[in-house]
Amino acid sequence: MREQYHILNGDALKEQFPKSIPGKIVVARECLVDGDVEGRSLEELLATRAYFISATYHGYSEEDYYEETAHEFYKIRLIPANSVVNLWFEDDLFCQVNLWFILHLLYGQHKQYHIWLVRPQVGHEYGFGSMSSANLVEAFESRISIEPIDFDLLRRLWRHYQLNETGEMLHITGKLKIKFPFLQPAVQAHIDRIPANNNPGKPQQTLIDIIDELNTDEFGPVFREFCKRESIYGFGDLQVKRMFDEVKKGQ
Repeated sequence: MREQYHILNGDALKEQFPKSIPGKIVVARECLVDGDVEGRSLEELLATRAYFISATYHGYSEEDYYEETAHEFYKIRLIPANSVVNLWFEDDLFCQVNLWFILHLLYGQHKQYHIWLVRPQVGHEYGFGSMSSANLVEAFESRISIEPIDFDLLRRLWRHYQLNETGEMLHITGKLKIKFPFLQPAVQAHIDRIPANNNPGKPQQTLIDIIDELNTDEFGPVFREFCKRESIYGFGDLQVKRMFDEVKKGQ
């Protein structure tokens, strides 16, 4: 009997994961959508990320990163060949970037896996957290098979993301738009956040607009409104607060 693994998009999902679904759990505790992602090998990337996270988010050291985040990625390397691997990721850019990296990591193991994508149900595309245990079981039962040809294309998105080759990313998502229609909106959201000319990028511009419209410097109301307008990004409070502080400095 094949071993079954579940790679989850965070600890929140781990806490609510249905006990009726068997398998070993790995948690992706990263926000690869934010900051430097340089590194050809896993070790180089982890060193880059450990430095960025510890330098950017106070109270989280490089040692913490290796113990809590890198450790989970090393678990992925140990998944035996012919295992069933279920990837639980939402449709937003935050989750998609992590998903592309994990597919890249799995591909690099040169093992045969039976890979499935578990997405939230309609109406919950950007949040497993709003789903009940029964809903999560239904999502699992409706999972999408990632066939070898899909796997080869999807895993390439990570390297193109690293190199900011947005044209190549759009080319791949165009090929996959029938089976994976959520990819193109996520990639377009990434493109829209890249500063160009005098445009700071869509997320920052949205924050500027919200601050102006609400006429407030208070982060809480701005963050809540940002999440309503730009749920496609999937940013948490830490990522939005960093952008919020940068916007305030520029005013």
